[in-house]
Amino acid sequence: MDEDGAATSFAGQHDTYLNVVGAEAVAEAVVRCWESARAPRALEYRRQHGLPEDGTRIAVLVQQLVPADVSGVVFSANPLTGDREQVVINASFGLGESVVGGTVTPDSYVVSSADWSVVERTVSDKQRMTVGADGGTREVDVPRLLRTRPALADEQILATARLAHDLERTMGWPVDVEWAYRDGVLYLLQCRPITTLGMASEPALASAAG
Repeated sequence: MDEDGAATSFAGQHDTYLNVVGAEAVAEAVVRCWESARAPRALEYRRQHGLPEDGTRIAVLVQQLVPADVSGVVFSANPLTGDREQVVINASFGLGESVVGGTVTPDSYVVSSADWSVVERTVSDKQRMTVGADGGTREVDVPRLLRTRPALADEQILATARLAHDLERTMGWPVDVEWAYRDGVLYLLQCRPITTLGMASEPALASAAG
């Protein structure tokens, strides 16, 4: 499988559709997802990673939307430094599309998995967020009073970090996880390998797999 593999993530290369309502609309969205496998950006990504361009097919996941109050991504290892004892969380208000699409600068939290302390905390001015709309999504302004507030409380930071840590132990490799909070409940949306750790992480990966 090429997408979400150990070496290639295809993050942002294929189309994603949120808050699609009705069987016909879902079927149309699935077809558009299939077609996105042949989009110029996806084909260029395949070329850059030495993957074949002919006969490309993708499986489309259809799942119930979590109308998130807060969402984001969490890495069970630091993707920038390769530190396997640091869990890195990016979080913002609304649906995760704003975070993964880069239209908002999310909060960033770094947690030590050695003692579960928050060792770094950067609260951003979160000006935009993605919310559900009729048959899709739209971007709106974050209410002014929320913009510079932390997106996550301390107990939510730790719960999110522990989720990534537990998933790494279950999967056997460092994970990149999309998550959401709705009414205080943490939801796991997607789990895939971290593809940016590089050669520095290989001994640790071998140890985890063994």
